[in-house]
Amino acid sequence: MSEPAGDAKLEVKQASKEVKESENVAEKYSAMTVSKNSEMNMGELSTVFSAVPTHKPVKKQIQFVEDKQEFSRFPTKTGRRSLSRSISQSSTDSYSSAASYTDSSDDETSPRDKTQVNTKGSSDFCVKNIKQAEFGRREIEIAEQDMSALISLRKRAQSEKPLAGAKIVGCTHITAQTAVLIETLVALGAQCRWTACNIYSTQNEVAAALSETGVAVFAWKGESEDDFWWCIDRCVNTEGWQPNMILDDGGDLTHWMYKKYPNVFKKIRGIVEESVTGVHRLYQLSKAGKLCVPAMNVNDSVTKQKFDNLYCCRESILDGLKRTTDVMFGGKQVVVCGYGEVGKGCCAALKALGAIVYVTEIDPICALQACMDGFRVVKLNEVIRQVDVIITCTGNKNVVTRDQLDRMKNGSIVCNMGHSNTEIDVASLRTPELTWERVRSQVDHVIWPDGKRVILLAEGRLLNLSCSTVPTFVLSITATTQALALIELYNAPEGRYKQDVYLLPKKMDEYVASLHLATFDAHLTELSDEQAKYLGLNKNGPFKPNYYRY
Repeated sequence: MSEPAGDAKLEVKQASKEVKESENVAEKYSAMTVSKNSEMNMGELSTVFSAVPTHKPVKKQIQFVEDKQEFSRFPTKTGRRSLSRSISQSSTDSYSSAASYTDSSDDETSPRDKTQVNTKGSSDFCVKNIKQAEFGRREIEIAEQDMSALISLRKRAQSEKPLAGAKIVGCTHITAQTAVLIETLVALGAQCRWTACNIYSTQNEVAAALSETGVAVFAWKGESEDDFWWCIDRCVNTEGWQPNMILDDGGDLTHWMYKKYPNVFKKIRGIVEESVTGVHRLYQLSKAGKLCVPAMNVNDSVTKQKFDNLYCCRESILDGLKRTTDVMFGGKQVVVCGYGEVGKGCCAALKALGAIVYVTEIDPICALQACMDGFRVVKLNEVIRQVDVIITCTGNKNVVTRDQLDRMKNGSIVCNMGHSNTEIDVASLRTPELTWERVRSQVDHVIWPDGKRVILLAEGRLLNLSCSTVPTFVLSITATTQALALIELYNAPEGRYKQDVYLLPKKMDEYVASLHLATFDAHLTELSDEQAKYLGLNKNGPFKPNYYRY
């Protein structure tokens, strides 16, 4: 085994000793992985990526929706429902990557009422149909081909099992791409139990494939609200198994454990959260002094913001809208609520197809960016009667209200690209005077007494993962970041991380990005010693300060 090159002396004075140490060791790790023949020393990984505490930004508080969900109440089967049979039968006749068109119309029996056993004799799972495992395995194998960086990390670290002893409970979208992440964690020594963060995004065949390999999965496409919380509870509350790590997307799992199982929550060694909604919840707990475990904010890492949020949504927004509505966007008037990274991606894609795009924003900086990019910034009420499509991308609640929905014109489309299903006030539409008509899988016509129809997609939940596909390559970037964050938190020595929310260091973002460059046959330019000295940089990075905005 070739030894890594010695650490180059850092030329830049760091703001703190902790950041300096993390970047020194991260540089060593990066040097170890440059050569194809070098191997990862996972025993040193806990000293590699020391994260730095974030300055808690002043953000508008997003309250836990306890008025709608009583976390103290154990979910029952009461009120469970299954999706109506789609009128457009073609949408359920075949399987499809990520969208998983194995709709619940195929079998109206709830998975909770079935007894299923995999080929190993285990029944510790609850999926739509375990017999779909073979097909799900093929989906996972296809995803692996475009997630070479994550597979490379798996091969490098597999022999040293850096997650041996880790018991990870996860709540994410269950797709072929996340299955590659889950199986990577298992290959690195972890035991995993998994549930879905969205009731419509689960690929049933992938959930079956994971259950067949021994991963305890509790998820299926088309869960009811009661099913959703029951699945989370089954992952956490099981005899003889207690989680010590959390991988969350949206904060529902974290909040459930905090409310229902506080003693278990206190024993968690670390939380990795990837969504803006979940990060808001963590900051709320931290501010209130109730966060008793360290947490990694993956959402605000560069590799998540700039790739998953921007580039992924730029492609998947059109995919989701086209599959569900067949709408032509040339000349259509579209409002995108929020001009963060997700909003930027959506606006760019819609503008390229000839749509007239408006933007709503609360942040003057984002609003100015939208103006400079050629979009008119408006208040939603100013254009509500004329627009054809509304897309929410804020992570907030009640962005589109019942009053605004009442004033929309016939045939308007409303959908959500933010994580939370609270952005559109869907609950206000479930009243006696309005008629709901399911016309396709994930497509509802809400009909007003005068005959006006508003087209609601995925019942206000995340459009791209509920109704279409998401680019596998982009998810590889996020998954690799999540895997490294879990390894770091699990292997960190006691005292390194306090009960706070941390950002991943710049060196880690650069390393994840470098792993994915080979796909494009990209070749980085190397600084000469003279150039590095002139810029005050280390030749191997990090190349930007922590405050740099890409």
